[in-house]
Amino acid sequence: MTDDGPGARPPQERGWPVGGAVARSFPREVLAAETLAAARALLGARLVRDALPGLAARRVGRIVEVEAYLGLDDRASHARMGPTDRNRVMFGPPGIAYVYLVYGMHCCLNVVTEASARPAALLVRAVEPVEGADAMREARAVAGGGRRSAATGGRVPRPIPNARLAAGPGLVAAAFGIDRTHTGLDLCDPASSLRLEARPPDEPAPEIAATPRIGISYAPEAWASVPWRFIVPRSPSLSRRS
Repeated sequence: MTDDGPGARPPQERGWPVGGAVARSFPREVLAAETLAAARALLGARLVRDALPGLAARRVGRIVEVEAYLGLDDRASHARMGPTDRNRVMFGPPGIAYVYLVYGMHCCLNVVTEASARPAALLVRAVEPVEGADAMREARAVAGGGRRSAATGGRVPRPIPNARLAAGPGLVAAAFGIDRTHTGLDLCDPASSLRLEARPPDEPAPEIAATPRIGISYAPEAWASVPWRFIVPRSPSLSRRS
């Protein structure tokens, strides 16, 4: 039996090549490995949000910044208190999305890593637009809503440069239309309309640098200083210059 009959999902929803392009799902076994190695491997991979009826156009970005949170001992990790309703997905299988809300307004996308029962995840901090920048800009405007209007005092804001559309964890979620309903989604499933894809084979591996994580001043040493933020240092889309 095939999916090609009446009412079948379009190819991009099934993870099939579209327009001659060859898309490769991100390998789950890479995410199942040790988290710091998975973090390095995820840089250069693609975050993909397919077009769906009534929604924005297809959006694709190159992942250029991630942070690692691993194990019950990591005092900066949501898993430090053990499993809860919010973080339980971190204790599940690799490749699953964990989306949480910060400051009551910003969603953040994480990719679960390592084997089940070992709570670990990679926060996607920044993505460099590859395709669909206008759709990302539109999605950010929708997500910003009244907050942006109040911040600008009614003035028309300056256009956001393409490189800065997803230059921060909250901006990644806004630009790609990600919210907490995506928690539990399999990001390695080629049929998912929100997924990870491997770096194109003809694209060289990115340069990688490691720095301390950002925004975790509540964590004691040595957790506050471990170099578990991994970046593509020359990318114009980093959340913070290093």
